[in-house]
Amino acid sequence: MTTSVTPPAKVQDTPSTRNRPTKFRGVGDNAGRANWVVKLFLGFICLLWLVPVIGLFVTSLRTPEAANTSGWWTFLKSPLDAAQWTLNNYHEVATRNGMGQAFVNSLVVTLPATIIPIMIAAFAAYAFTFMQFWGRDALFILIVSLLVVPNQVALVPLLKLYGTLGLNGTFLSVWLAHIGFGMPLAIYILRNYMSSLPSSLIESAKIDGASHFKTFWLLIVPLSVPALASFAIFQFLWVWNDLLVALLFIGPGTNAPMTVVMAGLVGAQGQGWNLITAGGFFTMVLPLIVFLSLQRFFVSGMTAGAVKG
Repeated sequence: MTTSVTPPAKVQDTPSTRNRPTKFRGVGDNAGRANWVVKLFLGFICLLWLVPVIGLFVTSLRTPEAANTSGWWTFLKSPLDAAQWTLNNYHEVATRNGMGQAFVNSLVVTLPATIIPIMIAAFAAYAFTFMQFWGRDALFILIVSLLVVPNQVALVPLLKLYGTLGLNGTFLSVWLAHIGFGMPLAIYILRNYMSSLPSSLIESAKIDGASHFKTFWLLIVPLSVPALASFAIFQFLWVWNDLLVALLFIGPGTNAPMTVVMAGLVGAQGQGWNLITAGGFFTMVLPLIVFLSLQRFFVSGMTAGAVKG
């Protein structure tokens, strides 16, 4: 006795079934409209953020009389009035207040204080990631825990130590301070990024007989460029805009960086603050160039180690 099995009826492909909306179509439409709302909101936030910057720039181009008697927004009433605009603020800051020499001093302070921590932290991060030694995890936790210690705690002991060694007022004192303060964050960022790299690359290098130094220099460093650039942005901006460390360990004088010189532009009665606006834009040029040059590595470097696999 045989039984016949009736095959399931085939659904005909009709125009009504082809054009039937899916349940996800409405979600996509709403997401598109939400994107426009988000863009408008972010544009408004960016505009609010730019208002103080615009005010700073306008004030830096106004005469001291106009800046002291009216707010910067009053230029909108007569923007073509040449009597309120001047470039003397920039000329005075660059020539009469030693800002040119201070710019060179800031470069001398910032470049070594940015490059040296990256080099040392890259070697340390490689060791913490790919080398086995006793107490590796405990030492890494100890270094990362230094991130919660305020830098101000070490200023007085460092000032006494530098005074004993005769380092106060020299560039070396600022280099050592910034290297020590920036090292824990650098090791943390680079170690997280290196731990996200495929371990098969390191194993292949070992099979080929590559030493640790060759593996680090020829394989790990090129792959870690996003993380290196990300920390370089942070460290460069931090050291370039630092006032506290530079004021304590260098102070006013021939080695003073731009932040120390700018702090002395304002008189005891608040006179000369219009020069601060010009000096502020003078100091913003190089950090903007650095950030715009490395910003394509910024997001990828800061998300390093967040997702594995």
